[in-house]
Amino acid sequence: MNDEKKVNSLEPEHIPSTGTGSKLETTPIPEAGLEDTNPAAPIATETLEAMDAIVQQLDADGSLSSPVEPAPRTGEVAPPIAVEPVFVKKHQSFFEERPLPEIEMAPRIIRYRTRRDVLAFGIGAAAAAASAGVLLPQATLGRMGVRQDVNSRGKEWLLNKALRIDDDVGEALYSRNRMVPIYTKSQITTIKNNYNGATPDPGYISGWNLTLDGLASGLRVSLDIRKLMNRFPIHEQITRLVCVEGWSAIAWWAGLRFDDLLRAFPPIPQAKWARIESTVNLDASGNPDPYFVSIDLATARHPQTLLVTHLSGQALTVEHGAPLRLLVPIKLGLKNVKAVTRITYSAEEPGDYWARYGYSSYDGI
Repeated sequence: MNDEKKVNSLEPEHIPSTGTGSKLETTPIPEAGLEDTNPAAPIATETLEAMDAIVQQLDADGSLSSPVEPAPRTGEVAPPIAVEPVFVKKHQSFFEERPLPEIEMAPRIIRYRTRRDVLAFGIGAAAAAASAGVLLPQATLGRMGVRQDVNSRGKEWLLNKALRIDDDVGEALYSRNRMVPIYTKSQITTIKNNYNGATPDPGYISGWNLTLDGLASGLRVSLDIRKLMNRFPIHEQITRLVCVEGWSAIAWWAGLRFDDLLRAFPPIPQAKWARIESTVNLDASGNPDPYFVSIDLATARHPQTLLVTHLSGQALTVEHGAPLRLLVPIKLGLKNVKAVTRITYSAEEPGDYWARYGYSSYDGI
């Protein structure tokens, strides 16, 4: 009887203490009688299994841990758990290279487009060659074996138009506020005597005058060097002169501003151009060869455009255009006329010494 009591009931002393002073209370299992249809042993067994699960939850320090899911009973099948896949969209940087899309194309279409592209390229190349042939000089075509004269009236116009594109861009970018660099005296270099032709004999200086034509007054004005220097303030600047031949030099210039001359002797209202001329210029053989260039009045009014009277603190010498020369730092050297004797204003662009040989007439830098 005592043994049966020990089996069918759980005394508190059989359960270890939790360390908190509390005891686990259990419900006594009723004894099985002869009239019981269900034996008591299975009930006791289930109770022991439940108690074992509780005991296993105790930590090593004697405290209860968080509840755990009970293991499935023997003979029971745990229901399957449906797991849905989770797709995480990867963030793609704006500048990250993206994969090229795959494009499927029928071979027939590829062959058709390839033939079409080859034909188009061939036609374009032939047209370009024919156009180039039309523009080449006849002597060049003759050396290539082309005997037929392919000169056309539009050839010269087209070439001149292509040459003028650079001038158009230069005029569009012009700004009165855009200055060329200014240097120091320690940076001055030697400037060459680069006359177009022979250097004139200095005998012309004694009778030199500057003639102004195309004035709003309708008069022709003649000024000698003394009148120019006494009437207008002298400005100095150290700038670079750039020659079309590929050399350049930094020089210390002094003279009156072209803009001051325009204000004192205004041109006709419709004037947009100025023809600057040197009638004392000579060719390489020493014969008279007037040199003339055209500049737009916007360039003439640029604050760095001078009518120079001095170089390196001294009056100009004959080699450098005494007694007055044009200095336009924003133009190539061929525009910087030496020994200026006449300025004529006009509404239409005048002729230019080098433009008649096919060179540009704007010559900006």
